[in-house]
Amino acid sequence: VQLQASGGGWVQTGGSLRLSCAASGRTLSSNAVGWFRQAPGKEREFVAAINASGKRWSSGRTYYGTSVKGRFTISRDNAENTVYLQMNSLKPEDTAVYYCAAGQLGHAIMSTIFNGNSWDYWGQGTLVTVSS
Repeated sequence: VQLQASGGGWVQTGGSLRLSCAASGRTLSSNAVGWFRQAPGKEREFVAAINASGKRWSSGRTYYGTSVKGRFTISRDNAENTVYLQMNSLKPEDTAVYYCAAGQLGHAIMSTIFNGNSWDYWGQGTLVTVSS
């Protein structure tokens, strides 16, 4: 699976952006898709994940990192072979390069999903900058 992340940019605090993760080479609906981010000088951080179509994790079809819960929403459009990350109420601490990833994690536990090393395919990243 080849993944292409896009939609990053510059936005003021409180603004919104929608990131896209488009796939080629394989149907994305059969994969779980996750978003991670990495800010300068910091470790990679789990942001959100959505399970493959028709599959549910123990806590539902989606997971969110604590710092983005209630502000970000992950969704998929199988017809477009794309997964989206809608980011609202953005804060300066959301500034980072955002990466999408895909993998066969349909029955994984939360700790596995949150671990970037569990994911098989990665996009190139898109930069989000939130100014104060």
